[in-house]
Amino acid sequence: MVDRSAGLRCLALLFLLLAPGLALAARNDNEAVPSGSPPAGEARENRITRQGMTIEFSARPVGGKGDLREEDYADVTFRITDAGTGQPVRALAPGAWMDIGQSLAGHEKAPLDCRQKMSLFLSGRVGIRPMIDLNSYFVLALNRDSSISVVDPMVGMAGKTYLYAHIPLPRPGADWAKTADDNRLFVTLPRAGRLAVVNTESFKVAGGVDVGGVPVRIAMQRDGKYLWVGDESTEAGRSGVVVVDPAKLAVAGRISTGRGRHEIAFSDDDRYAFVGNREDGTVSVIEVGKLAKIKDVKTGPQPASLAYSRQGRAIYVTDGRSGEIAVIDAVRHEVAARIPAKPGIGEIRFTDDGRFALAVNPEQNAVYVVSASENRIVHTIAVDGRPSQLVFTKAFAYIRSLDSDRVTMIPLSELGRDQAPQGIAFPTGDSAPGTVSPGIAVAGQMSPALGEAAVMVANPADGNIYYYMEGMVAPMATFRNYGHRPEALTVVNRSFKETEPGVYKATARLPASGKYDVGFILTSPQIVHCFAAEVNANPDLPRTGPALAVEYLLKDRRVRAGGDLAVRLRLTDAATGKPRAGLADVRLLYYMAPGQNRKQAAGREVGEGIYEFSLSVQEAGAYYVYVAVPSEKVDFKDLTRLSIIAETEPGPARGRGKP
Repeated sequence: MVDRSAGLRCLALLFLLLAPGLALAARNDNEAVPSGSPPAGEARENRITRQGMTIEFSARPVGGKGDLREEDYADVTFRITDAGTGQPVRALAPGAWMDIGQSLAGHEKAPLDCRQKMSLFLSGRVGIRPMIDLNSYFVLALNRDSSISVVDPMVGMAGKTYLYAHIPLPRPGADWAKTADDNRLFVTLPRAGRLAVVNTESFKVAGGVDVGGVPVRIAMQRDGKYLWVGDESTEAGRSGVVVVDPAKLAVAGRISTGRGRHEIAFSDDDRYAFVGNREDGTVSVIEVGKLAKIKDVKTGPQPASLAYSRQGRAIYVTDGRSGEIAVIDAVRHEVAARIPAKPGIGEIRFTDDGRFALAVNPEQNAVYVVSASENRIVHTIAVDGRPSQLVFTKAFAYIRSLDSDRVTMIPLSELGRDQAPQGIAFPTGDSAPGTVSPGIAVAGQMSPALGEAAVMVANPADGNIYYYMEGMVAPMATFRNYGHRPEALTVVNRSFKETEPGVYKATARLPASGKYDVGFILTSPQIVHCFAAEVNANPDLPRTGPALAVEYLLKDRRVRAGGDLAVRLRLTDAATGKPRAGLADVRLLYYMAPGQNRKQAAGREVGEGIYEFSLSVQEAGAYYVYVAVPSEKVDFKDLTRLSIIAETEPGPARGRGKP
């Protein structure tokens, strides 16, 4: 399986190699284009053959047939096969972007052509992003100050830390869970008795669910049917779990289980839910189909953490007071074995194959490795600094300690051997996370990055997020959190997944109607191509857009720097398409990327609905132009922007001769 993190970094770095060629192709249609890209002027087919590969592009509505419509979700798919044999080509890391090329009305022209835009998107510049980025993933940090930070690591790794979005929450969050498609995030708010529902397309709070009590832990069933929330109410008979229907955003059931912190686990078929009751020393077994408790299993005085093993078909329960691990048979619902350890044992997690579990013991500065087939501890690994949390990638277990600024890696390939594996540590800042008082978050401070060979680590002591790639001696990147203290991390995936051999698919929301440029890129072999897709207007949506539409009348977007530039535009009624004359307050806002020296200009009407402006374009660079008409309640952000490339010598004979 391909390392997605490395693939995405290569896409960003590839700009350094391809940008000159992409720019050259944009400047002169008769000159060479990047290796593997189509000849200039070639039609936008949905099936091409390049570098011995056949690539078929399609974009279809999710879960249905018919045309693409604005605000709907679409499956964007590339099927890649060997051109000679027709066999699927596996383990690739394709990248793609979708950006509006032309509105359906035909008025709003693309600021730049597809290849020019691809070179800008690949550059990783802050503020220059496609309408739909199909390569990205985002790192979400749950902060102790009632907020979530959204970091774009791809821009950050290109040399600039970028806080992509900031999501305010009504109260501080404790734990979170995502839907399988990563489109929604549910956050428990213990001090509000609610779940916050975050739309991870817009990165805004899109609703909530009143669950009452003190919601802390949260877990999603494997099939996504129910969301389980641990209610730590102290009221008699109330403490237990609240079952939420995530599709309806409604409470489906309430089940009293016992007192204390409620850790939650499921059988592999989602038939049973297992709920720990820390103060009562029990684990409740709930039949999911009936949403009813069928049994309480006594496990020990203080059950701390639960984990399910697919291989052993059992629930493993650590007990912090007795120091034992109770093994509950997931079919008979009774304790089948007890594994002695030492008091203080805490979080337990299984490897993906279910063969081994790792359990941390901060009181003993130890990590235990448990064999599911033998129900015994096969290794005890010393880890300094009170190890408290763990997470897995495909190759390593990562251990976070409270009193150390270092994270310890344990190679999974060495588990179960005669000799205990040795931990490898790397630093994450200058301060240990335990040097600051804990917040209310119980979610983990580590998350696997997108791919199999990297991890993200939050440090609430210094407020930073660290990106570590396996094989390095130190984190590869540090992301600032701009004054917020991150207490937990998760990753939202927006990139392609290989859903079947040679088929790479991503899901995206289509924000507007129009003709889209679909830029496609492979790093190895090197293939660059522009496909196209058309998105229709959605008649079911209320028309709430701006009252005006704009058409920029600038013939050439590449201009000479060092003087004034006359820009004309036509304003029309958005509903009728008729010119809007007599508007006295049409204004332009313009600046050079990434946001320097912002200026405004007033225009004069020179024809019916046509307005002219004079812009000062003194320096070479990319300029962005926005239009506003306050009398029509049209702000600068409402209409399509104009992009201009100012050059010292743009060249008098474009398309002929040498550049």
